Amino acid sequence: KPQHLALNPFGQIPVIQDGDFTLFESRAIAKYLAKKYMGQGTDLLGSTLTERALVEQWCEVEGQSFRGPAFSIIEQILLAPILGDSRDEEAVKISVEKVGKVLDVYEERLSKSKYLAGDFFSLADLQHLPYTHYLVNACGKGDLISSRKHVKEWWEDISSRPAWKKVAEKMKFK
Repeated sequence: KPQHLALNPFGQIPVIQDGDFTLFESRAIAKYLAKKYMGQGTDLLGSTLTERALVEQWCEVEGQSFRGPAFSIIEQILLAPILGDSRDEEAVKISVEKVGKVLDVYEERLSKSKYLAGDFFSLADLQHLPYTHYLVNACGKGDLISSRKHVKEWWEDISSRPAWKKVAEKMKFK
């Protein structure tokens, strides 16, 4: 509708309005909110230049390497049937392999630190919650996580955070 297109010219969600400021794109919104509320609760961006750089790096990995193939799996397994399309099993297989390769890198990283950017929960970890939640809980791809010791420990940690549990309760796929 024109009202929404005035907020996001791509017609997608999410969009936030903070006073007279409007922002779209989920990752931009998350960074904006993390900066706006810095000092209140968990510091999601890191406290030193090095920590901030590592948070940015792992946020980029999520956006550039993890998100695409993870979404392809979700799209084929969850969304295609809703839209009346048939599942492309080859696309699922290829995407599972791609996610597996990314998670192999995570396994190595997480063998050296508790979280992706270091020993502190950050935006890099937070950004993984929605798609990983769907892979594990709605797509039957939990083995991608559980077959990797350190990735499994990381997932159990980040997905058990009280704030995330509240969000996850609302993420039911019918």
